[in-house]
Amino acid sequence: MSSITFESAKNIREFSDILYEVQEYISGKYAVLISHDSEHQKEQMKSYITKYLMDYSLAVDGMGLDELVESLYSEMAEYSFLTKYLFRSDIEEINVNAWNDIKVTYSNGDIIPTKEIFNSPSHAIDVIRRLLHKSGMILDQSQPIVVGHLSERIRITVLGQGVIDPAIGVAVSIRIVNPKKLVKEDFIRQNTASEEMLDFLSLVHRYGESLCITGATSSGKTTLMSWILSTLPDNKRLYTIENGTREFNLVKRNEKGEVINNVIHTVTRHSDDPKQNINMVKLLETGLTVNPDYICVAEMKSEEAFFAQESARTGHGVTTTIHASSCIATYYRMVTLCKQRYDMDERTLYNLVTEAFPIVAFSKKLEDNTRHIMEITECEIKEDGTRAIRTLYKFNVTDNIVIDGKLKIMGHYEKVNEISPSLEKRLLENGMPSGVLTKFKRGDIHE
Repeated sequence: MSSITFESAKNIREFSDILYEVQEYISGKYAVLISHDSEHQKEQMKSYITKYLMDYSLAVDGMGLDELVESLYSEMAEYSFLTKYLFRSDIEEINVNAWNDIKVTYSNGDIIPTKEIFNSPSHAIDVIRRLLHKSGMILDQSQPIVVGHLSERIRITVLGQGVIDPAIGVAVSIRIVNPKKLVKEDFIRQNTASEEMLDFLSLVHRYGESLCITGATSSGKTTLMSWILSTLPDNKRLYTIENGTREFNLVKRNEKGEVINNVIHTVTRHSDDPKQNINMVKLLETGLTVNPDYICVAEMKSEEAFFAQESARTGHGVTTTIHASSCIATYYRMVTLCKQRYDMDERTLYNLVTEAFPIVAFSKKLEDNTRHIMEITECEIKEDGTRAIRTLYKFNVTDNIVIDGKLKIMGHYEKVNEISPSLEKRLLENGMPSGVLTKFKRGDIHE
C-alpha cells in the first residue's frame, strides 16, 4: 500500500493502544522473533508490524508509517525511544532525571530535552530494566543503585525506587564514549587547545615524559588522552589499563587489515572471590612484565596511583587521568590516593608524584559547555630538591557574552613560560632531535 493510501485510510489511535495491540499480535504468532537478535529477524519482525498496521489502517497522529513501525519495534524489542540515541556518534550523555524529563548532551556541548518521554514511571523502569538485563545487571528493591557498563563504550548509573521519589520512576545517567577518533585539527577547530599546546603534549610524551590529564567529569580528559596515545610511534609498545570496560581503541590497521602498531588493551575484572578479582594494581604489576614502552592507566581513583607513579619513576612513559580542580591540586589528590596503599609521609609522597608526573594538563568544561585545556604546568625539580610549578600555557577568559540567548565565553591561549633547562636535557637524552627541540621552542613545529 502506498503512503498516500495509508494516509487516507488511517484509523487514528493512541501510540500506547496500538503498541498493546501489536504486542499481542506479535507475541502470539511470532514470539520467537522477539527473543532473537539477527538482522534478518529484525527486518522480518518489522515487516509483520507493517502488515498489521496496514491491514487495520492503524496510525498515530503526526507519525508516518515508517516512523511508527520503528517506534513500535524499538518499544517491543529494544529500549523504547532511547535506542536511537544510544547508537548515535554525536551524543555524549543521556540523562533521565524522571520518566518525563530526559536530557541529551551532544558532542558540541548542547544539552537538549528529548521530544519523547516515557508513558509513565513504570514504563521508564521497565525500559531501563530491559537495558540492564542485556548486560546481566538487575534493578530491584534489594538493589536500587546499579553502576556498570552496557557495552565497551557505554557506562550507566541507575537510581531506582528506594533512593528516589517513586513518582520519578527512575533516574539514569548514560555516558557514551564517542566512537569517532579525533585528530589534532578537531581539537583546534573546537578551540580545545592551541596547536602548540597539542604539539607539546604529544612530543613530551613521545620522548619519555609521563603526564597526567586532570579535570572534572565530562571535561574531555579521556578523549584528549586517547589522541595523545594515538600519536605514539607504531613500533613502540603501549599497554593500557581500564576499569571494567574498554573505551580506547588504539589498534591501527593498514588497508589490508593488518595490525601495524603494538598495543595491549586490558581491563579489570571484578569478582566476589578476592582470589579471582583483577584490579588495576594487578594489571599494573603484570604490565611491567610485558616490556611496555608506554603505560596508560585510564583513570586513577584509588591505590593504583601509588603503582602508577612507581612505574613512571622507573623509566616508563605513563599517561593517566585524575579528578582534580587544578594542576596544582592534582598532586595533592595523587598524594591522597597513594596513602590508600601506604601511609607514608605526605611530603615524601608529594616529592614522588611530582617526580613521576612532571607534566599536568588541566581540562575544564566551561559554563557555555565548551571544553578547554585551561592550563599546562611543568614541575621543575631544582638542584636542592625543591619543587617549582611552572605554568607553560593557559587559557585566558576575556569576556562572557550572550549571543542569540546563549552564553558564550570568550578567551585566548597564551604561552606563559618556556620549559625548564632540566626538561630540555631529559628530552634530548630521551631521543628528541635537537632540531625538533629548537623548532618547538620557537613555536613553529606542527606535525
